Amino acid sequence: MKPPMASTLWPLLLLLVLFLLSFNPGASDTSYDGLVRCLSKRVLPPSQVSKIVYQPTNSSFTTVLNAYVRNLRFNTSTTPKPLIIVTPLVESHVSAAVVCARALGLHIKIRSGGHDYEGISYVSDDPFIILDMFNLRSIDVNIQDESAWVQAGATLGELYYRIWEKSKVYAYPAGICPTVGVGGHVSGGGYGNLLRKYGLAVDNLLDARIVDARGRILDRRSMGEDLFWAISGGGGASFGVVLAYRVKLVPVPETVTVFRVEMYLDEKVNTTDMVYKWQMVAPSTDVDLFMRMLIQPVSSRVQKGKKTIRASVLAEFLGPADRLVPILDKELPELGLKKESCMEMSWIQSVLWWANFDNSTAPTVLLDRAPASLNFLKRKSDYVQNPISKADLQGLWNKLISLGKSGLVFNAYGGRMSEIAATATPFPHRAGNLYKIQHSINWSEKGTDAEKNYLSQIREAYRYMEPLVSSNPRSAFLNYRDLDIGVTTNGNGNDSYAQGLVYGLKYFNGNFDRLVRIKTAVDPTNFFRNEQSIPVKL
Repeated sequence: MKPPMASTLWPLLLLLVLFLLSFNPGASDTSYDGLVRCLSKRVLPPSQVSKIVYQPTNSSFTTVLNAYVRNLRFNTSTTPKPLIIVTPLVESHVSAAVVCARALGLHIKIRSGGHDYEGISYVSDDPFIILDMFNLRSIDVNIQDESAWVQAGATLGELYYRIWEKSKVYAYPAGICPTVGVGGHVSGGGYGNLLRKYGLAVDNLLDARIVDARGRILDRRSMGEDLFWAISGGGGASFGVVLAYRVKLVPVPETVTVFRVEMYLDEKVNTTDMVYKWQMVAPSTDVDLFMRMLIQPVSSRVQKGKKTIRASVLAEFLGPADRLVPILDKELPELGLKKESCMEMSWIQSVLWWANFDNSTAPTVLLDRAPASLNFLKRKSDYVQNPISKADLQGLWNKLISLGKSGLVFNAYGGRMSEIAATATPFPHRAGNLYKIQHSINWSEKGTDAEKNYLSQIREAYRYMEPLVSSNPRSAFLNYRDLDIGVTTNGNGNDSYAQGLVYGLKYFNGNFDRLVRIKTAVDPTNFFRNEQSIPVKL
């Protein structure tokens, strides 16, 4: 018969042994060790895996992490950092990383360029790893069939340069910032100064390669038209890891024309008249003409210590100045465009002009992946479906002046944008939209007080605009990520769907439910997720 004390101590001793084993470093692997071992079994020996997998103790970890942080708001000592960064060199590395991360229960964030405004490709409040695609940036341009295969980690600048190498009369209708990564830009419905002639980047897709939640590498045929539709404007990171897109090139003339005209509210009495008229002309004029307008509160040049509004029209015309000037003389005389204000150049030179390089800059600068400067910033978006009246514009000027720094960017639609059905891609903002507004604010001061000040400015400007923009829903542009309009948890099922519905209807309008159905079919466990991903509905 066992003594009572021995029978009581035995379970306690067993629990103590198990407790101590749980703290034994050899009893379980870290996430890093587990990932390295898993990848070693699949694609590379351990000595090679360590060259593409970084943990915080690696000397290069911080350099790799910060290399593609484009918003200084998310590069502070308190910004949550990833457990691991994986930098695949070939497609099989991506497939293996997905399979291994899923097996180990690791949450993946996918980064192709880092220009996402809210940093959701490299920041999370939950433990996570980054799958950084910057090494996957090959570009294969085929002028004969007017297409190009471009990997997700390439930048727009690199794509434009490689097209220019092969032909001086072809382009791709995408964004104006050359350091933006192709993967996020295209999958979110990217646009640029060719949208009125050729539509969005996603309106010119031919094929794609993607790694799904099971680690399979799929092309358009094997993934099916539903999934291909979803990653053509619905955000690729909700459905898998986009490896590459095959894009359709579009013809451009040998000579294009650009101009920038600035008008100040307190210097020219017709500035408000010009802005009002622009709203009707810019979306309806010749499809070869794209006009962007910047509205900014600035220091007055005539009244020291006072603020005024500067309205700047930046434009690109697919043709010579002799054809452009008469168009705007007739349709927008309030602008007062003169031929001497126009610059004729090649398409690749216009790419440099939009990126604020001077006329003597060689196109090779487009191969530089680092932006010239970085700021703290916040962006929001709106769509305008009816012209804002002159009285309301004047009220808006007063509001922006009182706030101090928050500005607006108007991007004209119409043309090809109005011809493509709202359901053709997940991007729904087509006919009926005159222009898109980007609410914009940048600052350089560090600290939480500065951030609170500037965020409050842009949020107040956004609230002020509510009666002047689209409603039911108040629409927004996916690539101008804005966590103010809603976030979702990492859960599954109807709760996650209800949360996603808040921002999903704004970004995708009537296309949201189709995206949810596709997401639920291809990734029912919600492995690929972020703060504004497409939720599953079980």
